[in-house]
Amino acid sequence: MLIQRVLRAAVTIDGRECRRTGKGLAILVGVGKNDTEADAVWLADKTARLRVFANESGKLDLSLLDIKGEALVVSQFTLYGDATKGCRPDFGSAAAPEYARKIYGLYAGSLAAAGIPVKTGEFGAHMEVEILNDGPVTLMLERENGR
Repeated sequence: MLIQRVLRAAVTIDGRECRRTGKGLAILVGVGKNDTEADAVWLADKTARLRVFANESGKLDLSLLDIKGEALVVSQFTLYGDATKGCRPDFGSAAAPEYARKIYGLYAGSLAAAGIPVKTGEFGAHMEVEILNDGPVTLMLERENGR
């Protein structure tokens, strides 16, 4: 998943702004074939506690929980696009839509259960995502070796 510290984020579906957040994180979630339910729960906990917000000294020492921030969670299977061969990305490593929807929902639900106000995009929909990155601070967060 790709995590960006934001001042605000919003998602528009079918020309209507549906969901908007203030200060917090915009999280683009791609689900791979080998991702598990345990991974989704672990990543949600890690996201809530990830110290990417500055303290009074300017050091990245505060989490989303500490600042009482919000999260916009958007499904994005294109994170699994492999463009190493040719010019057309291969999405063969992405999970099947039914399974990806389940893992995406579990991640968003687990983040909310941790006490984070969560807004989501619409799984599988064409969306316009507005992200005002703060910093910029952008991180890839994965759990491959922790299984």
